[in-house]
Amino acid sequence: MTQFQKSLAFLFVVVLTAGCSGGEAAVEEAADVAPELSAEPITDGLVAHRPAVPGVHGLVTAGHPLASMAGMRILMQGGTAADAAVAVLATLNQVEPMMSGAGGNGFMTIYDAATDRVYSLNATGAAPKALDAGEITPEELNRGMKAGVVPGLLGGWVAMLERFGTMTLGQVLEPAIEYAERGHPMAGYVSRSLTRSRELFEQYPSTMAVFMPDGEPPVEGQLFTYPDLARTFHKLVEAEQTARLDGGSRESGLRAAFNRFYRGDIARDMARFYQRNDGLFTRDDFAAYEPIWAEPVHTTYRGYDVYSSPTTSRGGLEVVMQLNLIEGFDVASLGHNSAETLHLVAESIKVAKSDIYHFVTDPEHADMPTDGMTSKPFADTRRALIAPDQAKPYPDHGAPPGAQLTSASLGSSAAETGPMLREATYPGSTTSFSIVDRQGNVVVATPTLGSLWGTGVVVGSTGLFFNNGTRIGSTSPYPDDVNYVRGGQIPILNNSPTLVMKDGEFFLALGTPGGETIGQTQFQVLLNVIDFGMGIQEAIEAPRISLAADPSFYLPGADVTLRVERRVAPRVIDRLRQMGHDAELAREYSMGNMQGILRNPETDTMMAGADPRRMMYAIGW
Repeated sequence: MTQFQKSLAFLFVVVLTAGCSGGEAAVEEAADVAPELSAEPITDGLVAHRPAVPGVHGLVTAGHPLASMAGMRILMQGGTAADAAVAVLATLNQVEPMMSGAGGNGFMTIYDAATDRVYSLNATGAAPKALDAGEITPEELNRGMKAGVVPGLLGGWVAMLERFGTMTLGQVLEPAIEYAERGHPMAGYVSRSLTRSRELFEQYPSTMAVFMPDGEPPVEGQLFTYPDLARTFHKLVEAEQTARLDGGSRESGLRAAFNRFYRGDIARDMARFYQRNDGLFTRDDFAAYEPIWAEPVHTTYRGYDVYSSPTTSRGGLEVVMQLNLIEGFDVASLGHNSAETLHLVAESIKVAKSDIYHFVTDPEHADMPTDGMTSKPFADTRRALIAPDQAKPYPDHGAPPGAQLTSASLGSSAAETGPMLREATYPGSTTSFSIVDRQGNVVVATPTLGSLWGTGVVVGSTGLFFNNGTRIGSTSPYPDDVNYVRGGQIPILNNSPTLVMKDGEFFLALGTPGGETIGQTQFQVLLNVIDFGMGIQEAIEAPRISLAADPSFYLPGADVTLRVERRVAPRVIDRLRQMGHDAELAREYSMGNMQGILRNPETDTMMAGADPRRMMYAIGW
């Protein structure tokens, strides 16, 4: 038996003993996937329903067991966290095809042990330059041939490998190509999502050809192959190998694959498909794309350094600003999930969102007062809006240092941009994962298609969906807003993969899907770990709250609803209502789908957690 086979055998033992007592949940409507807990709030002593998974040489926790295993295969072959991340991303493309893919968008937050720095990678594309919101309907912005943004994620794969990887694209795509060609048993929640999306898919023959070639969706457990996606991946590997055979370096091979997708025959075929179907994308739209390396947003919280995604993400700023606001309160003394603590959490979310929804946009199109928004003095002024025992109306934005506060400076007039757009609601479509390798490198990634199945259109024979980032939600419906939908502008995501450092060493990695709730969920899990001393699995499983606004968080005075998972004690919910919150009950395990990795500074050991709210799965080596 080779060393690799011995390691693999040991890995299977770890996986089997870790187990997965939580089941899977339908994406649009989260199912109850673990036994109901006591009505009392979770305490530090509660044993989680899933075990935390230990790791010595590496950890991968992702949204599907096969994706986690694909990443672990790469780690066991000597790859870095970045190499493994691309393997996970490519595998998620087919095992959760409604959630993410090479045609989608996403953010990565990366800790590089060699440079001892945290980096942020923005892999998000812009709306087609030909888009004019005044000429198309909100429904067309949400779904179909006129919806979508340039694929950013494929370019992000290449950029991450170029900077922090050691393997070739061909090596890290091997697990995904194998599953695409030989098939994998389709998960029940994917099959159910296909069934619910049948009416959408029937509008687009290219989508039906991939997912319902016989006119019916695959059933749970059916072997599903993805030959079109496999051919697209083979083209990328072929470009890489050709460049290497011509004497090129590993980096030139990666760049050749990038160029084939964005400037070569794949880009040509994508543009032709849209042109033949009355779409808006052109070859110039694809050729203009490059992923963006940026400084992550950063704050300190009770002695910990917290890093998350910068604009064009709302979520990273939301996490940081919420922590700054609540840092002024001793929540640990109030008790975990007490009415007083949940009230302060909710009010911090409201105040942070009022600023975020006014200012955050593509920084190429407006000045972003990021430093002012994340500063402690600004948090001090905004904290005055929070009463310790009374819910306040959804506030207007503040005046962070560096902000330009006239409406003219934030956006164009309605006459220049088009009419106010009515929002169409579609369930979110996002996944997330975390990886640590044996060298101590860390990658947290949150990729997305926007809504479930993105635009709903498989682009020709590529096997890819585009992210429907032009939809209202990623863009603002209000013409004078800085984030109104405009051609060539990058819409806003809420993705916020987050890294926490303590005394200069890695402490915590976490991320979640969840649309509007992403920053809210990560905020609460951070408090669970830092303020309430929970282990990673307990922190993930603990019941949560989330806020929703009608008509939207863009408008001061919007009606805010506080949704509470049913495992929170009834007396706590009653008290929240007495404080003035419009509280409504949600299902027991229904908010977010967190995964994370936590290092114990005292023992220098690491544990990974995976959320039973969906098919999250952690594997340790």
